[in-house]
Amino acid sequence: MTCDALVVGAGIAGLQASLDLADQGKRVLLVERQPSIGGHMINLSKVFPTLDCASCITTPRMASVAHHPNIEMRTYTEVDRIEPVGDRFRARITQKPRFVDEGLCIGCKRCEEECVIYVPDEYDHALGCKKAISIPFTNAIPQLPVLDMDMCLLCGACAKACPTDAIDFRQQPITEEVEVGAVIVTTGYETTPMDAKKQYGGGVLPNVISPFQAERLLAPHGPYGGVMRPSDGKIPSSVAFVQCAGSRDASLGVPYCSRVCCMYAIKQAMLMSGSLPVADITIYYMDIRAFGKGYEQFYQNAKAMGIEFVKAKVAKISEDEEHGVKVRIERQDDGCRPEEVTHDLVVLSLGMVPAWVPSRDGIVPLEEETDRFLKTRSILTPSLTSMRGVFAAGTATGPKDIVDTIVEASAAALEVANYLESQLAGAAR
Repeated sequence: MTCDALVVGAGIAGLQASLDLADQGKRVLLVERQPSIGGHMINLSKVFPTLDCASCITTPRMASVAHHPNIEMRTYTEVDRIEPVGDRFRARITQKPRFVDEGLCIGCKRCEEECVIYVPDEYDHALGCKKAISIPFTNAIPQLPVLDMDMCLLCGACAKACPTDAIDFRQQPITEEVEVGAVIVTTGYETTPMDAKKQYGGGVLPNVISPFQAERLLAPHGPYGGVMRPSDGKIPSSVAFVQCAGSRDASLGVPYCSRVCCMYAIKQAMLMSGSLPVADITIYYMDIRAFGKGYEQFYQNAKAMGIEFVKAKVAKISEDEEHGVKVRIERQDDGCRPEEVTHDLVVLSLGMVPAWVPSRDGIVPLEEETDRFLKTRSILTPSLTSMRGVFAAGTATGPKDIVDTIVEASAAALEVANYLESQLAGAAR
């Protein structure tokens, strides 16, 4: 297979870069390691500071990518290696087995209906459950199920229910090599682990949740149909957000600010206030960093809504007999006075770390910054990496918000288009 550009990662950056290149007539191979395109953004409820629906922004781009004649989309696929061959690149990719024949499956969900095994739902970040064979989420693209073979009983119920005989328990990984003219790395980010700070009880205390779990609770199509405590389904009357729970901490290996944590916490607090109008909402912070256009006003709007901002360091989080969350704080604006406050629900504002570093995994040798994000060659052209013909965009190069990610993705697509044209011009001489 031959194409003009390989885009690695199908989050909002990868979608935007692919569409921009394809609209210029370039043939694009878009590779995503998850079963669906959309990345983290499709997992969000709303975006800051406009509070627009995240799905309403992402889903049209997902659909456009899936139907664009110049884009070949490969999901549930890993990039094993990228190596330069002259002025071009040879990439080896491996499609993982879904145990479902993509050519036969019609997305009817009968296999999912007949399955009797329930497993934690990754899309809802383990707040809900799904069947062992299921389509990842409602608006997933492609609408193809994945069978969790580790949990499957091999009872055959899904295969018997399938009207097209698409279930294939013997399916194997498929590896192929592709030749491309350029590469765009849009591999995105992950959040710092919930249990990175043991004193905060993340991953142990049921009512201490991650920001993505908070997003799912706030989503109209979330697992509980509203904001409830995971431990007992109680509607919380007091919610707290703990800032810098995974950033600005050298002991975690994340000494940098992740830029978006303050803003997504403020957004979630505002949405919580709307869902729980009588609840007390508190944000414990060291500094509020409202860096973008309209962000300071967004922060001031949150304060005007009655959200309490407490400048304090959080020392420890524990729970009482009724699963109330006890937060031990040291106020910074009141003589460093220590106190303990109990909340029904606590959200840890986790930081950003690279999701996948091609150089570290031996995929392609690219330089990294000290923070492990990809190193770019110029502030004026932030998509240029240390290797000619390989470009990067979005949070693969560092923490940033959605607006900056989309702009950077379009800039990377422009750089790739110019690079490919220069290659053609050189070949014609």
